[in-house]
Amino acid sequence: MTRKLKRTSAFELRLEVRDEGFVRPPVDAQRHALLNQFMKEAALDLEALDALADRFVAGGERHRPVDMRDRALSDDQIMEDWQLPLMRAMADIVGAHGGDVLEIGFGRGVSATFLQEHDLRSHTIIECNDSVVDRFDEWRTAYPDRDIRMVHGLWQDTIGSLGQFDGIFFHTYALDEDEAIDLLARSVTFADHFFPTASAHLRPGGVFTYLTNEVDSLSRAHQRLLLQRFRSFRVQIVPLQLPDDVRDAWWADSMAVIEVVK
Repeated sequence: MTRKLKRTSAFELRLEVRDEGFVRPPVDAQRHALLNQFMKEAALDLEALDALADRFVAGGERHRPVDMRDRALSDDQIMEDWQLPLMRAMADIVGAHGGDVLEIGFGRGVSATFLQEHDLRSHTIIECNDSVVDRFDEWRTAYPDRDIRMVHGLWQDTIGSLGQFDGIFFHTYALDEDEAIDLLARSVTFADHFFPTASAHLRPGGVFTYLTNEVDSLSRAHQRLLLQRFRSFRVQIVPLQLPDDVRDAWWADSMAVIEVVK
């Protein structure tokens, strides 16, 4: 059995590796280096989490029983104003590349408006919420000469017939409490269930953007997952001004916006 110990004034980490064939490179020195690296990174992660904990506000309940297909949803259930810097950052990532853009999730039309500030060849929007789709035509009147279309339905049911794009803007939520629990329990980030679809519908060199509830960086698990399907990625930390009574289920003063290249 191999044992590793990392002790600080705040915590103690113990690792016991019972299978001596586990993490087994050719020589022992390499194995010890890998296990020591893990312990060092785990300790640094805990110290970073301790510092980040001071930047949280109370926030709302994590799993609100909201059905995103409900016609009665109000604007503040779809998006809160503190999210606007995130929408701007994501729109600038995708919009800077132009071409044919797919946006998943229309909400109040904020991100769609930001996208239309860029020179896009076409702009396709997928939205499943009936009341949101009803507002699309009014928003669309501001852009009479643009190639913009709405696809009404779940992205899982509609994207297969849409072909490929130069940019994909992904900003959507779990449809209900059960889906939120299921996806978040087995994901490194909510968007990761969309990664295979994004890869399939991006042209080579195309850009995919989404946000993640990681405050100051991406986990190694998240990075590995991205590099299984994409060529490269870039992380942008966006500072946020959250009110103390924020209704959303996220509570820290920043989020990471990701730019992924196929």
